[in-house]
Amino acid sequence: MTKQPTATAPAPAPERKRGEGVKLVYEILRDDILDLVMPPGSPIDEIQLADRLSMSRTPIREALVRLAGEGLVTTLPNRSTVVANIDFLNLHTFFDALSLMYRVTTRLAAEYRTEEDLQIIRGLQGGFAKAVEDRDALAMIATNRAFHAAIAEAGRNPYYTALFCRLLDEGRRILRLYYKSFDDRLPEQYVTEHDQMIAAIEARDIAAADRLASQHADQIVKQIQQMIARDRRRPLEL
Repeated sequence: MTKQPTATAPAPAPERKRGEGVKLVYEILRDDILDLVMPPGSPIDEIQLADRLSMSRTPIREALVRLAGEGLVTTLPNRSTVVANIDFLNLHTFFDALSLMYRVTTRLAAEYRTEEDLQIIRGLQGGFAKAVEDRDALAMIATNRAFHAAIAEAGRNPYYTALFCRLLDEGRRILRLYYKSFDDRLPEQYVTEHDQMIAAIEARDIAAADRLASQHADQIVKQIQQMIARDRRRPLEL
C-alpha cells in the first residue's frame, strides 16, 4: 500500500521585527500629513488604520506619539487624535525664529566645519537638486530639512541644532503649500542658493555665510507671506 504524502501546512507569514510596524505607520501618516492628503483638523481613526495596515493598535499609538512630538498631530481632551492645525496667525514669530536659526547655524558651520561635514552636506544637496529636478515635493521637503540640519550639525552646537530641526519640522507643511503654489516646479534659485552657502562654508567665510543664509531665509519668508496674503480671502487649497 502506497503511503500518501502528507500535506505541507502553509508557512506562517513572516513577523515584522520590533519597530518596523511603528516605522511603517509613522512614514505613511507623515507623508499623508505633509502632502496635505490629510488636511489640518482631520481625525485619525486608530481602528481603521489597524484594519487598513493589518496590525495591532500598539505600533499605531507609538507612531502617533512620534508624530505628536514633531507637531504634526494633536491629542484632544477626549483622547481622540487629529492632524494638527497650522497656526497662520502666529507665523511671524515662527519666521523670526527660523530666520535667526538659518543665520546662526550657517555662521557656525563656516567656523567649525570639517571635511567630513562638507562631504555630507554636498551629498544632501545633490539629493535636493535631484528632487527639484524630479518635482518630487516630499523628497524636496525631506532633503531640504536634512541639508539644513547637516549644516547645523557642522556648527557643533547641539542646542541650536535641536531648535533648528524643530523649526524645520514645524515648517514642513508651510513649505508644502509653498511648493504647491509653484505647481511643484521649484525655481532653480533655491538650488543655486544652497550651492552658494556650501561655498561660503567651505571657504570658512563667516560673513558671507551669514549674509547668504539671511538672504535665503528672507526670500523664502517673503514668498510664503505673499502666498498667504494672496489667498487670505479664500480657503487655502489643501
